[in-house]
Amino acid sequence: MNEKTKEKILIIEDEADLVKGLELNLADEGYEVGWAADGREGLRRALEEAPDLIILDIMLPGMNGLEVCRELRQKKANIPVIMLTAKSEEVDKVVGLEIGADDYITKPFSVRELLARIKAHLRREKMEPRTVPRTFAFGDVEVDFVHFKVKRAGREFDLTSLEVDILKYLVAHKGEVVSREALLDKVWGYDKFPTTRTIDNHILKLRKKIEEDPSRPRHIFSVYGEGYRFTG
Repeated sequence: MNEKTKEKILIIEDEADLVKGLELNLADEGYEVGWAADGREGLRRALEEAPDLIILDIMLPGMNGLEVCRELRQKKANIPVIMLTAKSEEVDKVVGLEIGADDYITKPFSVRELLARIKAHLRREKMEPRTVPRTFAFGDVEVDFVHFKVKRAGREFDLTSLEVDILKYLVAHKGEVVSREALLDKVWGYDKFPTTRTIDNHILKLRKKIEEDPSRPRHIFSVYGEGYRFTG
């Protein structure tokens, strides 16, 4: 990879031995790597340096990973975030996704799998689904895909980068039934993921922002046993 086009990854993790291994593997893949060993320093560097992707541990000194992720999203930083979790942190995984993390991987993990996910997220950041404009309006909803905003009934909501890409894909396939597997493959960029419940969690979050009554959606419909269908 050319020096001018190197993508930067920031690791926010306090386990030095784990970080050293990750740094070597990421450098071998051509990435520029930064490291912060505590949450507050990681948040500062993320906001100042604007890396292309963040690997973020949940258990951190100073400020935990969930707080770091929440602060990033509140400050409008739409950098892809992959959270590192322990097997015992199932609830934290869900919370992490709800506050704006794009993905998670459970320790101990395969470096090969992590690299695949990193490549998928960086590729997704460059991906533009078919026939999707910079802004899109339907009903009383207006979506700004460039600035990660949605306006509905006079209220404005922030969208995460993953929510934007899910919505872009659904809009591009308006009226079609889109399977969960297709979303995992086309939006995440790979077809193997711990659970399709992750998609359902993100759809629930999207509905809260674009639907007047999320329990009775008018725009993103569930198709039993199949997936979802978007109607504008």
